[in-house]
Amino acid sequence: MARANRHYIPGYVWHLTHRCHQKESLLKFSRDRKRWIEWLFEAKKRYGLTVLNYMVTSNHVHLLVYDNHGREAIPKSIQLIAGRTGQEYNLRKLRKGAFWEDRYHATAIEKGSHLKRCLVYIDLNMARAGVVDHPQLWPFCGYNEIQNPPKRYRIIDLDSLTRLLGISNLNDFQSAHRRWVAAYLSKGKIERESNWTQSIAVGGKAFVEKIKKTLGFRAKGRAITGEKGHYQLRENIASFGNSSVHESDPDAQPWVEMENIFFWNDAS
Repeated sequence: MARANRHYIPGYVWHLTHRCHQKESLLKFSRDRKRWIEWLFEAKKRYGLTVLNYMVTSNHVHLLVYDNHGREAIPKSIQLIAGRTGQEYNLRKLRKGAFWEDRYHATAIEKGSHLKRCLVYIDLNMARAGVVDHPQLWPFCGYNEIQNPPKRYRIIDLDSLTRLLGISNLNDFQSAHRRWVAAYLSKGKIERESNWTQSIAVGGKAFVEKIKKTLGFRAKGRAITGEKGHYQLRENIASFGNSSVHESDPDAQPWVEMENIFFWNDAS
């Protein structure tokens, strides 16, 4: 069950990442990826979670959300989604033990151009891993919902996403979204950008400095890095032997990330 919240900064866009226990491929079956998405829809209904994008891989998930419904919407949603997905899997497989890593990681994202880059980074996760050539070929993500919004069971809040990106209407956003993804794919090999998954905040310098100031002593020792209008408030990274990178997890690295416990201390 989730522990109580410790620290909270309201009113921001958050990129959340949550990994399966010890990077095991516990989401390798499509039925479990579908169930994670179904529970995401349920969390939206129950708690008013504002979802901007999502991606479910075989061993981790990405979730882009906007915090405009009070301090409980995000942690309660993650508790519901992660808890129910793990419980169902363990019951079906007669498995015991943790399904998820202890805590999910949260990165504050500045709206506008930084949100655009994060949105596309999430879209391209499985293309970056070499599993598909285009995100439209991976059904367990938000790309197709953005491009072809369903009439029922819609998860992504396209009005909020369009507004936060500073675009006037949905058609213009969808067209721009296709171009953004195509531009990255045209480069060939898509590089991993660690700032989206290892930072406390990503945005312009003023935005990142504001987050650091708000955190106060909790941000002590965290460095602001970056240039040309793109800055990050970085986590401390601890070396951990020669762990190998899982081929289906393009965000995995041969070191252990220090967990982000500044905003939500949430264990499955």
